[in-house]
Amino acid sequence: MPASRQSSAAPARLPSDPRFWRSPVRGVRFTSVLGLVLLGGITVLFVTGLLSYAAYNPGLAAVNDKTPEKGLLGFYLFAWPTGPRWLYRVTQGVHVTLGIVLVPVLLAKLWSVIPRLFALPPARSVGRALERVSLLLLVGGALFQFATGLLNIQLEYLFPGSFYVLHFYGAWVFMGAFVAHVVLRLPRTVRVLRHGVAPGERDELASPAPAGMTVSRRGALAVVGAGSLLLLVTSVGRSFDGTWRRTALLTPRGGAEPGSGPNGFQINKTARKAGIVAADTGERWRLTLAGPAGELRLSRAQLLALEQHTAALPIACVEGWSTADQLWRGVRLRDLAALAGCGYEDGDGPPPAVLVESLQVSGPFRSVALRDNQVADPRSLLALAVNGTELSLDHGYPARVIVPAAPGVMNTKWVARMTFGDPR
Repeated sequence: MPASRQSSAAPARLPSDPRFWRSPVRGVRFTSVLGLVLLGGITVLFVTGLLSYAAYNPGLAAVNDKTPEKGLLGFYLFAWPTGPRWLYRVTQGVHVTLGIVLVPVLLAKLWSVIPRLFALPPARSVGRALERVSLLLLVGGALFQFATGLLNIQLEYLFPGSFYVLHFYGAWVFMGAFVAHVVLRLPRTVRVLRHGVAPGERDELASPAPAGMTVSRRGALAVVGAGSLLLLVTSVGRSFDGTWRRTALLTPRGGAEPGSGPNGFQINKTARKAGIVAADTGERWRLTLAGPAGELRLSRAQLLALEQHTAALPIACVEGWSTADQLWRGVRLRDLAALAGCGYEDGDGPPPAVLVESLQVSGPFRSVALRDNQVADPRSLLALAVNGTELSLDHGYPARVIVPAAPGVMNTKWVARMTFGDPR
């Protein structure tokens, strides 16, 4: 056999050779289907992620803002509402669940385009160079965002630095590359999905030397879809109660409830983990109210002697899990504002914002600020009891804040001090 024939028939050894990638499944149509799914899914992820950031009211006070150098990236921030009461439960549940469900789609998409990452020369034109750069940023950004998000959900966050900072800035970098890639590729994606590869047009993702067919492209898409469905079934239940929660086998807040009885619902941080001991919450505990009237110290018995109100509200966490409505009972925040001398009961205007401080001595949310609309909502309570019994220590005894539609970390447990006024 001539040397040239032997050379052309020899197997490719380097990833830069298109013949190295032999799967017959790869092709622009297969990739386009996955890309269209990711286009919709990632857009929803980005929007719900921005909403999650806004829910912390980072523009209100420094204690709420974990990305203080955001600058123009905070252009969209708005006062987070208190209704409907399940708002954050839904937006963050969608954000986290959708992120989990899209993992098989993302991996399949990266697998389908991996030959492009090794193609030589790197660029034949300015347009192709821009596309390659956007592709590298897109792949790196996607892997970073999904990895940090999944590790945070699983309570196994291993990255150096704050999750909030890395995930927030990573999202903007990733979305910049994502938008650039969509602008460059969407017209052809739509054309391929509608009409297929045009006659004479090269399918740059298809192998020039494909191996034998083991699964069709439709079959491969079905496998990806089945993987996403499996992840949905084994994770979405952590946003519900009862039987649904028991199906959430892949998340820390799935399975059975952590206990039984009125306080037997999910918690994110135990008193022991927060460094709270029974002596901190015993007879010596006092709630300090501060405001225009000066400082007022109230015991738990004195708080119980005030007018008590009830509100049915869920707890929803940034990790995507939530509880059903729990029946909380305690003193309205706006009544405490009046005690602090804010004049709300006299009709002098709505109560101001409040800075809430916990007995917890350290942690990113031992202090939080709540907006005036959150203080004014009649469902916002300094809760002393839940589901007909006093709070357990893990649920914030002797007193905790509960606010409708707020992220779980904003509902401070083991409250020690409340300062009404400008929290800046």
